[in-house]
Formats: sequence, structure tokens, C-alpha cells
Amino acid sequence: MCVDLGLSKSLMTDLKSGRKKGITADTAQKIADYFNVSVDRVLGKEKAPIQEGERQPSDDEIKFALFGGGGEITDAMFDEVKNFAAYVKQREEEKKKKG
Repeated sequence: MCVDLGLSKSLMTDLKSGRKKGITADTAQKIADYFNVSVDRVLGKEKAPIQEGERQPSDDEIKFALFGGGGEITDAMFDEVKNFAAYVKQREEEKKKKG
């Protein structure tokens, strides 16, 4: 992709490592056009659409991943984890707005 768009390969490395925090609007547009997605998707402001036939994990699979499958996981425990995840997501979104 970098070669096709005339971007340095180090740009992606720097973004991934956190040495670089953002890209220009022109670069974002080039990447969006390359992948046929919106600029918001490139910038992480829009979730990727669920592809046709893509399977969503079940609550049981999520519980197993989160809790290691050990013991009984109550609905209250699972709800608490989901609420905490929502809190962390909101907190990070607020940080981005301020940053």
C-alpha cells in the first residue's frame, strides 16, 4: 500500500509504535480511497461494517474469553464487565476530545 500511494513505510511503523500520532488529511484520503472506505474509518472514528457471513461471537464465547471458562459466570458478573468496558471506552473517547 505504501509503495502504491507513495508513502514512506516508516509512516506506518511510526503510527503503530505511537511515535507519530496522526496523519495529514491528504494521506488519510489516499488511504481511504485505496481501501474504498471513508476517511472516518481510516481515522478510527467509524467502526468497520460487519461483513456478510461474518459471525458475531456469542455471549458464552465472550464469557469464556474474559473469564477463562472457569466457574459459573453470572449475568450480573457479565453485565459488570460490559459496564466497565463501556466506561473505559467513554473515558478514552473523552481523552481524545481533550487531547
